[in-house]
Amino acid sequence: MNKPLDATVALDLGLNWHNSFAALGNEFFTRLQPTPLPAPYWVGQSVDAARTLGLDEKWFSSPAALDAFTGNLPLGGGESLASVYSGHQFGVWAGQLGDGRAILLGEVQTPSGPLEVQLKGAGPTPYSRMGDGRAVLRSSIREFLCSEAMHGLGIPTSRALCVTGSDAPVRREEIETAAVVTRLAPSFIRFGHFEHFSYNNQHDALRQLADFVIDRFYPACRSSAALRGNPYANLLEAVSSRTAAMVAQWQAVGFCHGVMNTDNMSILGLTIDYGPFQFLDAFNPGHICNHSDTSGRYAFNKQPNVAYWNLFCLGQALLPLIGEQDLAVAALEPFKAIFPRELESRMRAKLGLTTTQPNDRDLIDGLYTLLAANHVDYTLFWRCLSDHVAGGDVETVRDLVADRASLDVWLQQFAQRLTLESAGQAAQLMLKTNPKFVLRNHLGEQAIRAAKLGDFSGVNTLLMLLQAPFEAHPDHAAYAALPPDWASSIEISCSS
Repeated sequence: MNKPLDATVALDLGLNWHNSFAALGNEFFTRLQPTPLPAPYWVGQSVDAARTLGLDEKWFSSPAALDAFTGNLPLGGGESLASVYSGHQFGVWAGQLGDGRAILLGEVQTPSGPLEVQLKGAGPTPYSRMGDGRAVLRSSIREFLCSEAMHGLGIPTSRALCVTGSDAPVRREEIETAAVVTRLAPSFIRFGHFEHFSYNNQHDALRQLADFVIDRFYPACRSSAALRGNPYANLLEAVSSRTAAMVAQWQAVGFCHGVMNTDNMSILGLTIDYGPFQFLDAFNPGHICNHSDTSGRYAFNKQPNVAYWNLFCLGQALLPLIGEQDLAVAALEPFKAIFPRELESRMRAKLGLTTTQPNDRDLIDGLYTLLAANHVDYTLFWRCLSDHVAGGDVETVRDLVADRASLDVWLQQFAQRLTLESAGQAAQLMLKTNPKFVLRNHLGEQAIRAAKLGDFSGVNTLLMLLQAPFEAHPDHAAYAALPPDWASSIEISCSS
């Protein structure tokens, strides 16, 4: 067994630590240090995320940084802890959960605001529920890459600073090796944090947590006259609005989260906890990316309704503070208007439309129907369509669709619609909206297989492409091609 970390020896990064969550009190967390891993090594680093945090790039590649972000060396100025929360998992109340393998190192003040630094896979905590507190290399690489991919796409998300590995064995379905992801976010507070204190009738702690979130992230909720000036109802409304906009971005880009439990929903409307996620290959509205989701609860086309259900759970948790059920229900209403409006806006941008016309909704719906009926590759279709509008050959679009006659009818309708737009402006908007590169399952799998053999070049190449997904990168065209046949057999589950 590895020796506990010696917290008396700490590394000073020269960062401006604040640690506001640690000031809430012991009801909210347990203080502890990460459990070290033997012989760590670098797997991947995001220099862009390091700059956001304020880390010196040279130091970021040092042996001391390797130890610090593996959990082998404390960071001076931080206050490491694991937080407690509860939640609904697959629609069922699961009771107390918590940071079973995530340890918050502290909070850093940056020019763009506060960022919490958290290690995932840093060893057991009091909330591990008999687990080992570890993460494995494959899932850590996936989270590292997808966090940065979503940031590159402009979708609200936690960031990933780096991932380190160790040959220490970790037992899952088979023996794998350990890894640690360093995650960054303004806050990792989840819907489940509020559920925990509400379901346990700890209403003073519930109010303290809500006041903390409002004062730190939603100060306008105190001054708003909406919802009878109730700051907690205003908080629920603000979270509903942010969540609606985030999920609309997921749907537009074809992202499947895979495990939208309430403990995986950010109070800031961020995409967090990358487990069994997937970007769609063939467009299938009912696609289930999580092999553990036997009921299909988290299928792609169910994500908006699940998000609303989760917000309803958050509303129930906040009800002791809101005080009136009708106010809580009213606070959820914006989701119903914002989600479809945001999604339509995103889809119109994907089509290069800057004006609104009466038949735009029919044009979008007709394309959805066509893509689903023909199982068209989602990302590739949109990028080829963008290239066509920018002056490329229409045959690259037609080659993707089996029913060419129906596609040609739609393309004619689309061309007619574009006559009401500036052609150059439409093409420019499409190329900035429809990525050429997303983290497809088979690309991640190839990088993981190489990494298991000690070759991390695939991780680095993918990171470079995913951080700039709208650029052409002509030397890496293979990363934007149709997936191989074997890609459809990849199974992603909650096991990590």
